[in-house]
Amino acid sequence: MQPAAGIHVALPLDLSTLSHAIGVPSERGILPPEAPTPLPPAPLLEGSWHRRLPVARLFLVIEYVNGGDLMFHMQRQRKLPEEHARFYAAEICIALNFLHERGIIYRDLKLDNVLLDADGHIKLTDYGMCKEGLGPGDTTSTFCGTPNYIAPEILRGEEYGFSVDWWALGVLMFEMMAGRSPFDIITDNPDMNTEDYLFQVILEKPIRIPRFLSVKASHVLKGFLNKDPKERLGCRPQTGFSDIKSHAFFRSIDWDLLGKKQALPPFQPQITDDYGLDNFDTQFTSEPVQLTPDDEDVLKRIDQSEFEGFEYTHPLLLSAEESA
Repeated sequence: MQPAAGIHVALPLDLSTLSHAIGVPSERGILPPEAPTPLPPAPLLEGSWHRRLPVARLFLVIEYVNGGDLMFHMQRQRKLPEEHARFYAAEICIALNFLHERGIIYRDLKLDNVLLDADGHIKLTDYGMCKEGLGPGDTTSTFCGTPNYIAPEILRGEEYGFSVDWWALGVLMFEMMAGRSPFDIITDNPDMNTEDYLFQVILEKPIRIPRFLSVKASHVLKGFLNKDPKERLGCRPQTGFSDIKSHAFFRSIDWDLLGKKQALPPFQPQITDDYGLDNFDTQFTSEPVQLTPDDEDVLKRIDQSEFEGFEYTHPLLLSAEESA
């Protein structure tokens, strides 16, 4: 099912906040299918349709994916059946491998960044933390990510590669099947409710797999959540993705059909209206649309070269405008 004609979401980026500029080159280069070097079709990645650059603001108009994100559905269901988690995890694997084959580390996999389309297939979104240009064996060292999903090698200050995405997938799969984070900290001690303590738990505490999970689910979680990236599932040179596909947990997956979006999703979001917001938290949809006033002093301090090459109009929109 393709998005209905004309349904797009305009995201104004406040360029008066310098930190926003940091992720701009990644968004410009990763958003399929309009990267500087065009990427082949990516059915499990959210697409960019239109970008306009006025004097002071950058607007990203992206594909509207109306099935909501996994965070929204997890908050309603608390945890997912293993069959559902397996399907979503397998589609995420395909999307991550698509990026990895092109030298891109995603670095921000989390429930909020996994969207469901109207048919129930996933789409990864938000490419602001992506690292581009990595060849085989290349590494990087930037400390970044969402705290609960950051891999041990990043916390240790080590050079890292694609391994960090497979760790984050393990965390996400644990959340889907267990209904909680593998690093939940339940304590009244304020000293233990800090980010530093969370990082200590990730680095040092053994991960306890719930007994109600199947043997296959337990085994795949232990594989992805191995604190040693060299031993982690998906991280062996040459055979990493094959190791994932052949794992017993994914044995029922037809990877060819899945990659073509021809496998039947286990859940289809309730869509009453192509333009509807039923699958999004009203906390976000009720926010007023408000453009930040221009601050000339701040704008002068921004390196405007970061935004070169952002002017773009999708060919489908050009055709529609010409025929109007």
